[in-house]
Amino acid sequence: MSNKKDHSNLKRVIVDFKKLTPEVLKLLVERYPDGYDDRNIISFRNAQGERIEAVEVLTEDTKYLVKISAKLEYTMENYDEEDYEDFDDDDPDAVVEPDPEAMGDMEDDD
Repeated sequence: MSNKKDHSNLKRVIVDFKKLTPEVLKLLVERYPDGYDDRNIISFRNAQGERIEAVEVLTEDTKYLVKISAKLEYTMENYDEEDYEDFDDDDPDAVVEPDPEAMGDMEDDD
């Protein structure tokens, strides 16, 4: 029996920064502790034919494709679990957009 899991039955959820939850952010930081690089990025076209670049994290029943952006990169680099203690794991308002000045030279690609 192969121990490679079959992920074809997972729900696929595309997440942009505005919908990022503490749970998904934590999964991202755990999966990519040093940040993601080109090997981790998946490119695909959405229903509107736009090219999307995302990184993937899995839970028991869901494959999250998180759209990459400078905001995501910055938020992962500055992740502190304590920032999210007062929020539910699935609260999309918990992860706030970083201050553009704090991001400095990072290019915004929204």
